[in-house]
Amino acid sequence: MVDIVYVLTNEAMPGLIKIGCTNVDLAARIKQLYSTGVPLPFELFYACEVKDGPSVEGKLHDAFGDHRISKSREFFRLAPERAKAALSLAEIREVKLGDEIFETNEVKAEVEAAKRRSRFRFSMIGVAPGTELQLAKNPTIICTTVDDGNKVDYMGDITSLSDAALQAYNALGESWPSVSGPWAWTYKGKRLDDLRREIEDQSD
Repeated sequence: MVDIVYVLTNEAMPGLIKIGCTNVDLAARIKQLYSTGVPLPFELFYACEVKDGPSVEGKLHDAFGDHRISKSREFFRLAPERAKAALSLAEIREVKLGDEIFETNEVKAEVEAAKRRSRFRFSMIGVAPGTELQLAKNPTIICTTVDDGNKVDYMGDITSLSDAALQAYNALGESWPSVSGPWAWTYKGKRLDDLRREIEDQSD
């Protein structure tokens, strides 16, 4: 039997991801996780069909064990891109979903509003305009911040941090449909996403 292993994010749980496995309808599973104890529904970051899902899921849990929040829960303080990169090694076929994971349009709007509130800004981590950032995958590739938001100068074009990352990945021959800018770019050897998490952990 082919199983589905998935990576979920939740705007109400910044910095955390859920790595799980199911052999039933994935959209139904995601909706099921939106219980009364969860402020916002989960969103699908990546999922794929694999052989022996429980085994693949277990190996991912072991690989990222030092990032696990609780041994009895499937939550990890980890960039979802890292989990995707590991899970893709076992992929038979990627599984994609659309808005069917939301119960109503109102719920979808609530998630979008939460995303706008939590959107990454350079000011969150004290990075000033004019700062050079390096691509984690290839530090010889750089971009320069142009404001305290998320705009950068990449090869002479002013664009968003994530768009610059996608352009850089495409230039390296990668075929990702999208790339998270804060995860892809580094400052002083650390991913921007990790710097943000460190600051958020200090304020908890």
